[in-house]
Amino acid sequence: MLIYLNGRLVKKEQARVSVFDHGVLYGDGVFEGIRSYNCLVFKLKEHIDRLYASAQGISLRIPITKQQMQKAVIDTLVANRLKDAYIRLVVTRGEGDLGLDPRNCPKPTIFIITDKIALYPPELYKKGLTIVTVPTRRNTPEALNPQIKSLNYLNNILGKIEAINAGVPEAIMLDQSGFVTECTGDNIFMIKDGVLMTPQISVGVLNGITRSSVLSLASKAGLEARECMITRFELFNADEVFLTGTAAEIIPVVKTDCRFIADGKVGRYTLKLIENFKKLTKKEGVRYAV
Repeated sequence: MLIYLNGRLVKKEQARVSVFDHGVLYGDGVFEGIRSYNCLVFKLKEHIDRLYASAQGISLRIPITKQQMQKAVIDTLVANRLKDAYIRLVVTRGEGDLGLDPRNCPKPTIFIITDKIALYPPELYKKGLTIVTVPTRRNTPEALNPQIKSLNYLNNILGKIEAINAGVPEAIMLDQSGFVTECTGDNIFMIKDGVLMTPQISVGVLNGITRSSVLSLASKAGLEARECMITRFELFNADEVFLTGTAAEIIPVVKTDCRFIADGKVGRYTLKLIENFKKLTKKEGVRYAV
């Protein structure tokens, strides 16, 4: 496996980052998770734009252009001869000292990993997930805006630990007022009476690339799309629930907090959205050849 590291492709064993890098010391950096499907990097431009927006949000100047970053992603995929891959693109503040001051980090670190990923077992896409609501609350937007995909994921990790302790693979996180925000690694959707609903951005959720894609596919599935405040009670009484994310894609939820969603089976609208999303991944993005 070859890793892109600061302008060079190096072997996995040689891809080293300094222990003084502020990405390691403080989680000071940003990242993107991207997918390629049969030599098409899905929504690459949107992911690169979001990476640079995240960097702007933490006053981190990425030392290469968006076009150069896009080429680096493609070059790494080609070098590893990957047609289908998960891409992890990371930019840290760079090597500095033991203090917090970002001015002491003169050069950001950039690395790109291209590999395979299977976030959930295949059978769960057919049978659906069981999830729970956890005590750990989502960070408030005023503390750390969720539109910044930062390397500091401790808030999400704490929620994930609580999910694991409950014996389930994923968990719902609430905001400070008790409204549903998102899961530890995915956005959440519900369907009720022909309306597709997902928590609005202002409640403190990431405006996910897959989330946006699903909202755009709603009408084709015969659904009205709506971003709104959602309570746990409304989730319990939904017709269908599913999660979305770059790694997860679209995965159904059939049970939450010991309550079955409707009849406890994957819903027809969810299946239709999965089908339409798969079609979308074959045509929207940047193509390459290996």
